[in-house]
Amino acid sequence: MFPALTRFNDLVREQAETELLACCAVPDWATRVALGRPYPSVGSLTAVGLSALADLSWDQVALALAAHPRIGQRADGDSREAAWSRREQADAGASPEADALRAANVAYEERFGHVFLIFASGRTPAEMLAAARARLANDEATERQVVREELAKIVRLRLERLVE
Repeated sequence: MFPALTRFNDLVREQAETELLACCAVPDWATRVALGRPYPSVGSLTAVGLSALADLSWDQVALALAAHPRIGQRADGDSREAAWSRREQADAGASPEADALRAANVAYEERFGHVFLIFASGRTPAEMLAAARARLANDEATERQVVREELAKIVRLRLERLVE
């Protein structure tokens, strides 16, 4: 077993919830995942985390989205979540596409009413810009599904980082 997973399993519930909020900023989600401990493996933790994520209402997803900075915008603060966000989109803000990404973010927010969310790890700024522009053509139901899929990718990565 991973030592960090053992440490996570041994935390008191409130501490575990605080750790989990860096993965997904929805208190109900963090409580559900914390109550599932102890986890025998990273895979079991991520399975429960993703199952709980799939059960979130759209209002709860919107709460999670509100914790994410715009693509290309440096996350402020010294929290684990801010550090992970800076790492996940390290090159977006300083790229030649930075101005276009900012404009796409604004257009997206005007269209859908929330931040443009994309799993940024391993993606170039040009790829993220193309995705933002393409997703502007989605209807609201389609975009909500895409947002849930992107959020699940981010949460999976962050859960793995939390305990590995």
